[in-house]
Amino acid sequence: MTAIATNPVIADPAIRARMLDAIRFDPRGLVPCIAQQHDTGEVLMMAWMNREAAEETLATGRVCYFSRSRGGLWRKGETSGQQQRLVELRLDCDGDTLLALVDQTGVACHTGRRSCFFLALRDGALAEIAAPEVPPEELYGR
Repeated sequence: MTAIATNPVIADPAIRARMLDAIRFDPRGLVPCIAQQHDTGEVLMMAWMNREAAEETLATGRVCYFSRSRGGLWRKGETSGQQQRLVELRLDCDGDTLLALVDQTGVACHTGRRSCFFLALRDGALAEIAAPEVPPEELYGR
């Protein structure tokens, strides 16, 4: 078994470019990225990255996404404080999906839950399987 990287920051732009060039971005310039807690395997969320977000993530070690609704970079936790520190960035076999192994501070979901995957089909109905840990208005001041 291969050990997980201890320093995910890639200071050399040429090395970052090798990873970025291997990613198959869609026609909009985006790639889906699954965020997974590095030590527990818990799937936290899915968001989109463009090349700039992926490069910033590799350069800084702080996970950055592309917000389709805002039309720009979204540095996870810039509003809520619930940041993700990159442990390792992985690329799938087709080159069209990223897996970010992260160390999540607090909750990952804008609903105040640890994971965005809190709905499940149970007994023929969609059920909430996790309660909010933090009221969303505390995260965003709304």
